[in-house]
Amino acid sequence: MLVGHISGEPVHGYRVVVTGLGALSCCGVGTEALFNGLLQGTFSEDHRIPDFDPATIFGPKEVRRVDRFAQITLAAAVEAMADSGLDEMDPDRAAVVMGTGIGGMGTLIAQQQVLEQRGANRVSPFLAPMIMPNAGAAQVAMRFGCRGPVETVTTACAAGTHSITAGARLVASGRADVAIVGGGESVMEAITFAGFGNMTALSNQGISRPFDIDRDGFVMSEGAGALVLERFDHATARGARIYGEVIGAASTADAFHITAPREDGSGARRCMELALEDAGISTRDVGTINAHGTSTPLNDLAESVAIEALFGDESPPVTSCKGVTGHSLGGAGALEAVASLLTIARGVIPPTVGLTTVDPAIHLDVVKGEARPLSVPVVLSNSFGFGGHNGSLVFAAAT
Repeated sequence: MLVGHISGEPVHGYRVVVTGLGALSCCGVGTEALFNGLLQGTFSEDHRIPDFDPATIFGPKEVRRVDRFAQITLAAAVEAMADSGLDEMDPDRAAVVMGTGIGGMGTLIAQQQVLEQRGANRVSPFLAPMIMPNAGAAQVAMRFGCRGPVETVTTACAAGTHSITAGARLVASGRADVAIVGGGESVMEAITFAGFGNMTALSNQGISRPFDIDRDGFVMSEGAGALVLERFDHATARGARIYGEVIGAASTADAFHITAPREDGSGARRCMELALEDAGISTRDVGTINAHGTSTPLNDLAESVAIEALFGDESPPVTSCKGVTGHSLGGAGALEAVASLLTIARGVIPPTVGLTTVDPAIHLDVVKGEARPLSVPVVLSNSFGFGGHNGSLVFAAAT
């Protein structure tokens, strides 16, 4: 991974590896539930996280003072930290970067009802810290005593991917030894469904069909993912298990429309191109692409055009997690990063569930039906958000 001086000239930084993973999704609690769900096509019908009890990580008073998006963000980080086996770290060199698209909407709606029904003096004094988008990152920092940079990224559906990128840069630059990164979202509220529905962004049939000829919109879900990033030498010195390495990342903007992507996919193509340049690899070195693949007509087509423009006839197999996980907005990129690393660790590419017939306008080798072996342990993971925010990450097996 490259880090830049203020002048823009790239310099090689420290190697950044992933030593811990955590996930909560509509497949269930934990990374095992996530990957098994991707392989088997199993998930909760309402696309909410099943069997999550916040009392497992919060006390009875505390649980009432933390919005659900921050609860699941912390829960993913708790799993990732336990998975990493990282017992000791310099708190001043431990960073946190978490993403969310919206933040504590559930609390805001609930407290608006309190205001209207019971009066201003009954509104929770914890309203502000519950709805603020940085609450997830703050909860993680407080739980693990991280006193380095603690930051939040809110770039819509690209937030999880951008948060991982930002944390990786902190480690690569030498500012931090460890970074807990990822993102979470829980906005399963009537008003959210109404807004996206009136925008015609949601599937009328409630089915996510990435790249399918009959796709008609995304299916909203809740979810959170977390990764523990470390300097390679820091991880190997303590004998840590390594899932993979962050070898490249990039961010661009379409600067085109508040919701729609550029039809020619030029912003997404440039983002992927820069991520590969950052990684120091070519298109031929990519084993699979974990696509943004939302199941909306415009986004899937624009992403496919971008991939075709960059990879040409040498496009690797493409898959989308969202046929199973739905679209968890600011949590999506983090969940898909977890899936990408498990793809490398287990050597298998999950199929694109929900896909029956690839849209004839999409000329990609989309994995469908059954999982495939991963022949080259390098994954390019894409996230594209409202506002024209593009993010790409490149993960590889650490050697």
